[in-house]
Amino acid sequence: MRIVLIGAGRLATNLGQTLLGAGHEIVCVNSRTMASAKALADKIGGCAVDRAEDIPMEADAYIIAVKDSVLADVIPAVTRGRENQVFMHTAGSMPMSMFQGMAHHYGVFYPMQSFSKERPVDFAVIPTFIEANDEKAMQTIRHLAESITERIYELSSDDRQYLHLAAVFACNFVNHCYALSAEILEKHDLPFDVMLPLIDETARKVHEMHPLDAQTGPAVRYDENVIRHQIQLLREFPFMKDIYDRLSMNIHRKATEKK
Repeated sequence: MRIVLIGAGRLATNLGQTLLGAGHEIVCVNSRTMASAKALADKIGGCAVDRAEDIPMEADAYIIAVKDSVLADVIPAVTRGRENQVFMHTAGSMPMSMFQGMAHHYGVFYPMQSFSKERPVDFAVIPTFIEANDEKAMQTIRHLAESITERIYELSSDDRQYLHLAAVFACNFVNHCYALSAEILEKHDLPFDVMLPLIDETARKVHEMHPLDAQTGPAVRYDENVIRHQIQLLREFPFMKDIYDRLSMNIHRKATEKK
């Protein structure tokens, strides 16, 4: 397929390289700045443009991979004059209806993964959630998905918002807890990498059992002596203390409900 890529960030970079490797042609990369558009176009081919009016008028698919906060501004600019083309955005929490009234064939292509430009990912194992407003859009989006992964799920915008919410807990909040752990360790001249075997083993366990069954620690049994002592250690960090207290209570509540 001939693809126009709108965006040159982390997801756009990974997706563009993967689609190129799957045999698709990237005919153009559009970004807010010419420097970022050219940097990605140099890797995956196609023209580099920083204005919506310079985007090619025809392609098989227009993939919009930009920040959620600018999607409402980007969509009308990109679809104008190209209403009969097939468009899709890649946002987990934004509805498909954002295209309504601005394009005839549209949908969502959401690969659920955390991306960075420095670390290439294997799209073959990434679950990708798709949605479309008509058969033409669905055929295009499914064809793109099938060319890079076998883990494809049709999911409505309503359900996808809960999927994205769950991903925030499983990824973003967990990573923030890593950052809090690192902060505590750094104050006592300990390296964060001492936590990596523990982190890796916990991640391996949830491949094999439900997270509730994998839960360990003083909060499960509500070991009050340990909890009170650790809360006291956090007396200089009220926000961290609040997180510790709330998580401990909820871990114990869930453990009690499971019995």
